[in-house]
Amino acid sequence: MQLLLVEDDAMLAEALVTGLTRAGYRVDHAPDTPAARLALSDHAYSAVLLDLNLPGGSGLTVLRGVRERYDTTPVIILTARDQLSDRIAGLDAGADDYLVKPFQPDELAARLRAVLRRAQGRVAPVLTARHIRLDPATRSVTRDDEPVSLSLHEYRTLLAMMERQGRVVTRQQLEEAVYGGESSIESNTVAVYVHQLRKKLGDDLIVTVHGHGYKLNS
Repeated sequence: MQLLLVEDDAMLAEALVTGLTRAGYRVDHAPDTPAARLALSDHAYSAVLLDLNLPGGSGLTVLRGVRERYDTTPVIILTARDQLSDRIAGLDAGADDYLVKPFQPDELAARLRAVLRRAQGRVAPVLTARHIRLDPATRSVTRDDEPVSLSLHEYRTLLAMMERQGRVVTRQQLEEAVYGGESSIESNTVAVYVHQLRKKLGDDLIVTVHGHGYKLNS
């Protein structure tokens, strides 16, 4: 999943990008309001982490611009403003959640998982498909209750398919989920990860839909 972090504090931004990347997210960073608007006009993000005190204008103007386009991308406000009136203003402007600085990275990660679940129409935090369970909170996968070790790219491939159960997932969608649409990806990369997942999780879990992509056999 690709996130947009809008934060003008360079040290905090670097720390957040590092932590979120380790958690399996891809993160773009915008240091001010103009950069945030440009990024949001050029990309579709899974969620936005938005500071309010920004060079070039308030983060609320960025948020209002997103909602005025009927864009439902989840937005979590990250700010030092802790007054009730500020929280109300942010939520009324269309924020999905509001986190006051300083905060613990684990709390941000939990709130992010929660808004992403809601955006995907999920309630349960753990994804299941037949005998496979995937917990995004811990990035753990089990098969018949036994832990399975996956590489980061294998995990992202499996997560993308488990989030789209019942639907065919195209090669392009999997490349976007794993690499963010980098143009240098070799043509057989997705097939390699699918092959590895079948070896680890069972040959019959992932079905090839010829000419279209892959589908979980749930």
